[in-house]
Amino acid sequence: MKLLGKTIRQLSEELKLSKQAINQRINSLNGFRSKHTYKVKNHLEIDNQGVKLLVNFDKQKRQERQPNRQDKNDKGENIDHILLKQLDVKDQQIANLQQALDQQQKLQIATVAENHQLKEHVRKLNGLLEISSSTKKQQANNKEEASPNNANTSHINDKNDKQNGNKVAEYGDRQKKVSSKANKSWWHFW
Repeated sequence: MKLLGKTIRQLSEELKLSKQAINQRINSLNGFRSKHTYKVKNHLEIDNQGVKLLVNFDKQKRQERQPNRQDKNDKGENIDHILLKQLDVKDQQIANLQQALDQQQKLQIATVAENHQLKEHVRKLNGLLEISSSTKKQQANNKEEASPNNANTSHINDKNDKQNGNKVAEYGDRQKKVSSKANKSWWHFW
């Protein structure tokens, strides 16, 4: 019984594909050559079942790709979900950092304002000190102007202090003499 098969050339004309495309299809199907091809003289023939496989090759590939596409879609959805979660986390981190930055800026502004107030206070105190020291100098100048004999007065005070010191020393000597006489006179009573 002769099998009605088709050659690669006949099949390429019928499917409007190149011989190389037919050969690629044959090679991509596992065990196709051993199951569906046979040699007639110098050319290769494909049996009817093999021809049907090659004709429906595109449909079969699409069906095989369909579950892969579904898996890819599922993976894509999972990836999208993960990425959305990560974006939410990043948004929250950015919001926290922005809030911390705002607080830091407010604190820095408050510190600058406080430093300005302290500098102003120091300036006022320096002004008061300058006024106070100039007032003291003025009072000292006024005292000197009121008593032109100030140098003489201090010289006189020094002399008085020496005289008073001498008087105290003389008084101390007298007391010693009096007490020694008193001791002598007591012996006289015995």
